[in-house]
Amino acid sequence: MQNKEFAWDEDKHKINKRKHKISFDEASSVFEDDYAVYFDDDLHSQDEDRFIIIGVSKFDNLLIVCHCYRENDTVIRIISARKATKTESELYGGA
Repeated sequence: MQNKEFAWDEDKHKINKRKHKISFDEASSVFEDDYAVYFDDDLHSQDEDRFIIIGVSKFDNLLIVCHCYRENDTVIRIISARKATKTESELYGGA
């Protein structure tokens, strides 16, 4: 997806930043990681299709970002972001 557009709920962003110390702006940068790994988030896809990406951010943090697609897949809506756990890190295929 070229020229990605991102959106998020500002209240969720503030909560996420306080809880996980990761901004959604930083989280959006993992979509530029050529080695990022994508998964369906079946556990949280009751009302909408949700996805997980594991990738390295612009600040060299390995993040796990929950997201969905809106506006005919032209907007990526970030739902949550945090540093990957050791187990999640093993799923990442980056160099």
